[in-house]
Amino acid sequence: MNAVKSANYTKVKVQELQRTLYLAAKASNKRRFHALYDKVYRTDVLWEAWKRVKANRGSAGIDGVTIQHIVQEYGEERFVMDVQRQLVENLYRPKPVRRKDIPKCDGKTRPLGIPIIRDRLVQMATKIVLEAIFEADFKDCSFGFRPKRSAKQAIERIHKTVNYGRVYWVVDVDIAGYFNNIPHDKLLKLVEQRVSDRRVLKLIRQWLKAGVMEDGQVHNTEIGSPQGGVISPLLANIYLNYLDSLWEKQFSHIGTLVRYADDLVILCKNKPNAMEAIQVLKAVFRKLELTMNTDKSKLVNLWLDKEGFDFLGFHHRRMPKLFKSGKFYDLRSIPSKKAMKKMRDKVKEVTAPRARLYWSPKQMVDKLNPVIQGWKNYYGNVDPGMSNKFLLKVDWHIIRRLTLYWNKKHKRNQLHPRRVAEVLGRMGLKRVSAWGSYTAQGEEHRKAVCGKTARTV
Repeated sequence: MNAVKSANYTKVKVQELQRTLYLAAKASNKRRFHALYDKVYRTDVLWEAWKRVKANRGSAGIDGVTIQHIVQEYGEERFVMDVQRQLVENLYRPKPVRRKDIPKCDGKTRPLGIPIIRDRLVQMATKIVLEAIFEADFKDCSFGFRPKRSAKQAIERIHKTVNYGRVYWVVDVDIAGYFNNIPHDKLLKLVEQRVSDRRVLKLIRQWLKAGVMEDGQVHNTEIGSPQGGVISPLLANIYLNYLDSLWEKQFSHIGTLVRYADDLVILCKNKPNAMEAIQVLKAVFRKLELTMNTDKSKLVNLWLDKEGFDFLGFHHRRMPKLFKSGKFYDLRSIPSKKAMKKMRDKVKEVTAPRARLYWSPKQMVDKLNPVIQGWKNYYGNVDPGMSNKFLLKVDWHIIRRLTLYWNKKHKRNQLHPRRVAEVLGRMGLKRVSAWGSYTAQGEEHRKAVCGKTARTV
């Protein structure tokens, strides 16, 4: 069996396992699964887990071992079989995560906990098994870190609810330091409602208690689930599924809950319902030992177009549409100010260093294109009629930065931004917006300046 057929066979076997677990969980919401550990170290599950870990890449943990080292030197089969043996013989013990601070737009940092690759592999295998079970319990209001669910779907749910449900009030909620404040005991009790296999529960407890290494010192973790861990998003969803379930059973008449991981909004028809929703959320958060960030959480009045709210990188606001029969207001979505700033900062980060002057223009294009394509895939597919007006500004910011780069590199051959756009467009530079192309704009500009009678075609 060649490598491609073997990989496809492994994927099919894993999908069959997941479907079996999902159907069993869906058939009985009281069922607890007791024989799961042996499925975690199944050969097909471990190989599927390794394929996903390898695709995600990521930096090394505290041991310094990289994906590249395993693939090129240690050997993938040897690595996966070593991990399987450790699991079978109960020799596996997780290592502390490596702390890495990621800068945020407000000047603060977000702490990430990066596990070693061996721990990522075991976490991914465990996630493959557990996710199928808990997917049977997760509610339709949850869109984050779930298979076949996306931020785009969450925003579409908001649009549909606001535009067709006469919603005029939004409770925009921020949970203070969610991942860092999840209580271990309460989280494990929620996991135990579905999992009775002590060895799997022990794995989860060990990951939660593994500690964080910072500046050569290991710090114990008595609370929280490290962002950066493969299993953390699933555990975060399990914990907040308590809120989702409670809201669906008892409070759906107040408003519509839309949640993406720890970002959530409640869409209400009137202010009294919105005020009641805030009180309900505070009570639930107290029970979960979480805190609503009052500085970032807010109550938004969507009436007309005076206020809006930011959610998942977009600013959402009711805006007027003119028809022959009159003026109507619809919810529209555009990239938020914070998202626009992040895009501009990323472009500057790529183009600003003086060392980049030694790069060829093609190298610069190749460096920027994956970033641009990522933005286009995310921001260009939500309300494209509105978003592209703002993404066009990002395109020209990119051209301005590349013009600075070009004119510093070629001091004797200074070019106008439109000419730079044309040259780099021919090298394959992509656009964030879906409107036009750099080469077409370059042609328009060239024809327009060829003579007094020339015109854009």
